[in-house]
Amino acid sequence: MKKGHMIVCDGSNGAGKSTIIQAIEEHLKSGHREVVVTREPGGTPIGEKLREIVLSPDTPEMCDTTELMLFAAARAQHVKEKIVPAIQEGKIVLSDRFDSATVSFQHYARGLPLSLIKQLNEMALDGFRADMTIILDLDPVTGLERVNSRGEGLDRMETQKMDFLHKARDGYLEQAKNDPEHFVVIDASQSLERVISDVLSVIDEVVAE
Repeated sequence: MKKGHMIVCDGSNGAGKSTIIQAIEEHLKSGHREVVVTREPGGTPIGEKLREIVLSPDTPEMCDTTELMLFAAARAQHVKEKIVPAIQEGKIVLSDRFDSATVSFQHYARGLPLSLIKQLNEMALDGFRADMTIILDLDPVTGLERVNSRGEGLDRMETQKMDFLHKARDGYLEQAKNDPEHFVVIDASQSLERVISDVLSVIDEVVAE
């Protein structure tokens, strides 16, 4: 049986994560790999219900600690119910966001203690770690313009002030700088074709291990 892997696509809102994940899925399936596409928060019935709560623009009163704990709860269920079993079966899990998002948004942008976030992440992950996190990096102003152009409305995180989104971006770049073995940064302002090409080069290296 082939070795299972988990690859995360994360980074700026509007950077094209959904499109890139679709391209990765098609690429891997063409190589006869079984692929599980998922997202955070979400990925499981419980996680999707938590997603509705934590991302709804109708809950502006949610405090930062509640937000953090809801993300952690969804992640714990996600890892146990979906991610680990798939990897044990030799599948490749592709996730739209994962634990790096919590560090970026809840520590760098919200200002919650990194020690608290690490503690909750460790509890939720229970020793698990993704093989690679691809950061699709894009200026938040451009990203928000892309999101608005879709006409789908903004979720609660996307309605935050621009300074919040800039801090989150800085958080992603700092994590990638500190852990180049598990992170790679891709310039998402390039043409879609170039972004896909750069990402697939990374994917081929990961799944070849």
